[in-house]
Amino acid sequence: MKKIKHLRCSKCGKTFDEDVMYHCDECGPIGTLDVVYDNAFIERTLTKNYLINNNRRDIWRYMPILPLEGERGISPLQVGWTPLYKAERLEKLLGVRNIYIKDDGRNPTASFKDRASAIGVAKAIELNKKIICAASTGNAASSLSGFAACMGIENYIFVPANAPEAKITQLLIYGSNVILVDGDYDTAFDFCTKAVDKFGWYNRSCAINPYLVEGKKTAAFEICEQLNFDVPDKVIMAVGDGCSISAVWKGFEEFYALGLIKKVPKMVSVQAEGANPVNRAFRSGKKCFDYVTPNTIADSISVGIPRNGYKALNCLTQSKGIAIDVSDEEILNAMTCLARFTGVFGEPAGVTAFAGLVKLIKNGEICSNESIALIVSGNGLKDIKSAMKAVIKPDKMKPDLEQLSKYIKSNEK
Repeated sequence: MKKIKHLRCSKCGKTFDEDVMYHCDECGPIGTLDVVYDNAFIERTLTKNYLINNNRRDIWRYMPILPLEGERGISPLQVGWTPLYKAERLEKLLGVRNIYIKDDGRNPTASFKDRASAIGVAKAIELNKKIICAASTGNAASSLSGFAACMGIENYIFVPANAPEAKITQLLIYGSNVILVDGDYDTAFDFCTKAVDKFGWYNRSCAINPYLVEGKKTAAFEICEQLNFDVPDKVIMAVGDGCSISAVWKGFEEFYALGLIKKVPKMVSVQAEGANPVNRAFRSGKKCFDYVTPNTIADSISVGIPRNGYKALNCLTQSKGIAIDVSDEEILNAMTCLARFTGVFGEPAGVTAFAGLVKLIKNGEICSNESIALIVSGNGLKDIKSAMKAVIKPDKMKPDLEQLSKYIKSNEK
């Protein structure tokens, strides 16, 4: 494609043409690739006037800088252009003037991963691939499942057997071939990769396919437009494999390079204390990832080895970013606080970014006059069992007004 210059290894920087499917031939699977565009070509079309006069309200409004030849594989499902709320009640609670919540739980299968799957399925169709597959802790799986069902492409999904029931149910409802793997996400990822090598399926896994992050970066474009091209000081995201935060950073970088925004934000990586390989590596200053068995309630970011770790480290280094860990208790507290002060109900991984914001404020790392945007990456209905751990289940009550009056008085105390 004229708009793409080459693919570039995130580890060693070696460049490749588009015939290379997944990763660097020298670095292997850890050498994931970035899509590098020809800005001189892109800027002929992608201007502020183009965006202002574009009536599309989905990720396809950014087609000039997406890695597709045409619209043959584009799903009719509405993906992207999710709301960005100014959280005024949270601002008063936390003492910060400008907090914005990007609610990506509003996407078709209720997660941020729909941005990637829309591109993945479209690319598979463009390449005439008959079968697409993915390894996932749940959201990427259900996302691929939904988009594949819509477009009629066969798919195989590899998920850990302990993935939340709601997410597995989505896969079955959509009619996917579900492989419940006896092991954690890392085991499922490796198994999926072996299947790709053996059967030649198209690999949707965002941690290996260079085109998938191109869908995720559109969240950055939307934030810029929704704030009238006034970029937040910090953008806070939950991190697992490192795909999402590096993708959003790429979006800000591209808009900056095209002259559409005047600055880029500082990116903040929030990981669970029991699954923090990216943050450990960033704080140590070493570009290596030691495996530690992941242990967190936030299944969507429960990762031992980050498959896009180098992209995440590059993002944090280039943006002069911050890495912070939060406990499962802080994540559960964030679920109720965010819901009660904004009306946005996020799953554990979905609210991990907010838990990070709360901790950063307590640590004095956020100034009151800073503008902050955070992405809620998944809807809370994805994992009701975890949500129930964050609340107290009410007792049964007989239909008796006297009992109700006592209950009301106890609440007033």
